[in-house]
Amino acid sequence: MKKSFAILIALLIFATSFSQNKFGNPEVDPVQIQKTYTDWSVYQSKKIMLSRDFTALDAASKEISKEAFLDQLANGNFIPIRLKSEESVYVYKLFKILPKTDTSIKATINQIGFDAYKNYKMEGTAFPKFSFKDLDGNLVTNESMKGKIIVIKCWYIHCTPCIREFPQVNKLVSEYKDRKDIVFMSLAEDSAEQLKTFLARKPLSYSVIPDMKEYMNTALQLNSFPTHFIINKEGVISKVLPNFESLEVALVKASKL
Repeated sequence: MKKSFAILIALLIFATSFSQNKFGNPEVDPVQIQKTYTDWSVYQSKKIMLSRDFTALDAASKEISKEAFLDQLANGNFIPIRLKSEESVYVYKLFKILPKTDTSIKATINQIGFDAYKNYKMEGTAFPKFSFKDLDGNLVTNESMKGKIIVIKCWYIHCTPCIREFPQVNKLVSEYKDRKDIVFMSLAEDSAEQLKTFLARKPLSYSVIPDMKEYMNTALQLNSFPTHFIINKEGVISKVLPNFESLEVALVKASKL
């Protein structure tokens, strides 16, 4: 009887261990990566893309919804780590932030989590009504854009990360130049005069809409730049993205639908 009981306990321990490790082990040491803000910042900027589709695990290795995962990042005391998997498979797990960890790490994670959560909640909703006139005098509205996939970049002249993306997003426009059903449009805070002077030195292949600060603040409630939107052919927001890397991946998927 004792032997049978021991075997049962061993099987339960094995089953628990298997359920926790079936997604793989962390690709970095969750303790070591918290040693310095710089180490963590470099890791998260290259490896953690919260706007993409991923399998979410809580601190106990239990699978949870993406919404719950982002909520815990925004309001909890966790650090996200990717688990080892195939290149195209993304599994992120929450690990506790240690007591002696630099407080800047937690503060930054909470902010990143908040932004990602807000963006995620916008997905699946209708893009706010608009009637824009670009720098060339072309009028674009919700009605005129029906039946097209719209890629929108929100930015302003003095946003360094926004400008750093220009060569990449320009190349993206070139790659999709034969897709007449995909439109690239940018909303900029700055005036038409400022933009024309700036873009003469730093060309952007998107159509550019000036004086969009109020619209981005009120209709879109943005507090982080750049922000990219992909709007489907029905005028619904399919993705809200914080950088070019995420945009490139999401647009490949959206363009095939």
